[in-house]
Amino acid sequence: MQEEVFINKNKSLFTKKDFRFTTLLSLSYLLASGLLIGFKTDQIVLVLICTILYYLSLHTRKFITGFSIFIVFWILFDYLKAFPNYNYNAVHILDLYEWEKSWFGLVADGMLLTPNEYWLKNNNIFLDIICGLFYLMWVPVPIAFSIFLFLKGKRKQFISFLLTFLLVNVLGFIVYYLYPAAPPWYIQQYGTEFIKDTPSNAAQLVKFDQFFNVPVFQTLYSKGSNVFAAMPSLHSAYPLIVMYYGLKNRLGKINIFFAVVVVGIWFAAVYTSHHYVLDVLAGVLTAAFGIVLFNGLKKTRIVKSFIKTMVRAIT
Repeated sequence: MQEEVFINKNKSLFTKKDFRFTTLLSLSYLLASGLLIGFKTDQIVLVLICTILYYLSLHTRKFITGFSIFIVFWILFDYLKAFPNYNYNAVHILDLYEWEKSWFGLVADGMLLTPNEYWLKNNNIFLDIICGLFYLMWVPVPIAFSIFLFLKGKRKQFISFLLTFLLVNVLGFIVYYLYPAAPPWYIQQYGTEFIKDTPSNAAQLVKFDQFFNVPVFQTLYSKGSNVFAAMPSLHSAYPLIVMYYGLKNRLGKINIFFAVVVVGIWFAAVYTSHHYVLDVLAGVLTAAFGIVLFNGLKKTRIVKSFIKTMVRAIT
């Protein structure tokens, strides 16, 4: 009880133990990042944000402690650069393209086209802008939703959502290595031959940048972890996880917004030539499997104990 009073007075936010912990963790992260993928200013920004939130107040400390689950995902995603999946399995380029055309092909001007090729020929500025806006939501919406759960005091749902998000990503990363796949824009620009170390590309999202004269997507995709990680489309999986937890928490009309975001991102993924329909379907299946798997795992003693510990730490 005395310790709780001590914490509420913010004195325990700055103990030697806390300083040692945050300093060691920050230096370890920066060192590992430097060795694996090289130093980037983004790494300093992440360390500063986490450190500030950890020491700003008891409330922000609780949030960043729980939100560390999302940060683990972000670091793992960043570290994929150190271990390119094409070093472990052959990259699927032509076969995936042919399957897409065979299963979802559209006939236009007497030619069988993939949906990506169809929209490449039939694009318009309205769809360029709308799809760009939807694609900007792939991370902000999950982050905003997690903050909402935290602020509403739904601590167990907050932790469960973040763990599901992390699990779905891990499943997606596993598939990346088992089945390296080129995105549609790769064939459009480079053909069917595998070219190692191909730089990431904003593809048709560049039209959004050109319209607003701001290099939003060019900047984002210049930091891409792996070009040959189109299958599954995790962009398509993220909003589905959000919608699932939105429905689970009975958020009413907000779920209509989540549903629109789901469909919007799915369409944008294909329209902008970042993913085939097959990639999107794989992303949907990955999200669904991850949700079902987590619902099973959270009943096990280890996961149940971990959730309980995390909830206690942020309550």
